[in-house]
Amino acid sequence: MLALVLAYLIGSVNFGVIVPRAMGVDIYAHGSGNPGTSNVFRTVGKRAGAVVLFGDAVKGVIAAALGAAIVDPGFAYVTALAAVVGHIVPVWHRFRGGRGVATALGAALYLQPVVGIVLIVMWTAVVLIWKTASVASLAAMVLYVPGFWLAGTRGASLAWTAVIALFVIVRHGGNIRRLSSGTERKMSAG
Repeated sequence: MLALVLAYLIGSVNFGVIVPRAMGVDIYAHGSGNPGTSNVFRTVGKRAGAVVLFGDAVKGVIAAALGAAIVDPGFAYVTALAAVVGHIVPVWHRFRGGRGVATALGAALYLQPVVGIVLIVMWTAVVLIWKTASVASLAAMVLYVPGFWLAGTRGASLAWTAVIALFVIVRHGGNIRRLSSGTERKMSAG
């Protein structure tokens, strides 16, 4: 239980709120209002967006490592999910969080390093080519479970990866609607 609570609290530290606030910007009042990498990138700039991406990914690594250290390696998948949930509904930020992509990718880096690296490289390539973070994020989450499966993850651990991917995909509901209508925002620093 301690590992779950700590992982959730770590996940609740949202760099998409903290970094812009340190620069005098309330991210909830700008752009899409979402406290995530894409909105920070578009609203505050590339450097701030990169810091948010890195910080939110490190949360996933730390939470998964915490589960492995406190309970066992299989529990790392559960604490990874707790961190993603913390990012999506953060207690520190009135339960108004981001989409959870960076935290899920960070967790993948710890749980299955090769899968994490492949997903991050793929996410980056899609963003650079199509300039649409939501497409990259959805693609990464669609490949999340198959990637873990190919890496040998089975049983309950694979089920937890599916729950992580599902949470992140569901949080992209608005993005999916905008992609369908052709109105999704591009990644351009303003």
